Amino acid sequence: MEKPTESSRLRDFFHAMARRSFTELGVGDDEVVGYVAALLTDFSRADRLYALRSGPRPTAGVVQMPAGPHDGPRDARTLMRTHALRKYVADYALFMSGLFRTHVEQCGALDYYFQEGQRAYWEVSELDLARYRTGFLLFQQLSRNFEHYSGALDYMRKAYFAPQPGTESPFAVFLREVEGWITTGVSSN
Repeated sequence: MEKPTESSRLRDFFHAMARRSFTELGVGDDEVVGYVAALLTDFSRADRLYALRSGPRPTAGVVQMPAGPHDGPRDARTLMRTHALRKYVADYALFMSGLFRTHVEQCGALDYYFQEGQRAYWEVSELDLARYRTGFLLFQQLSRNFEHYSGALDYMRKAYFAPQPGTESPFAVFLREVEGWITTGVSSN
């Protein structure tokens, strides 16, 4: 039997926590929970969380992220690049407005993150639909219910990742690392 990797254990952990939180709040379905768990697993790596760069430094926050090309030729390569960029922006907005809501609120950007996340997921769904890709319905759902899913992530953090005396979840370690990245200047979100 193959030994589970750290990434697969983390994905299983995030999936269980997302399912539990989303079920308790009555939001999302299995597809959304799976998507959110994959997003959390992916963003558990600093190089993925801060994938966009402005010169040598990572792009700091949704406000500084490019919207993508709106004018000019719309060839397949440009559409794929725009799709990837808009998906990243939406995922980042969901991640930060959910798990680091207090930080985003302190920056006065929570409503902007909600609007940009909704808009970006909708644009991803339109790009998928234009390319006859079946995933467009998921992205429409993520767009329409963005605030609910963000709230479920905030709930998950508050309900399940509060420090327990003498114990620490893998997610608490992850949250501490990301908070360190934010405060040490990797990002000012």
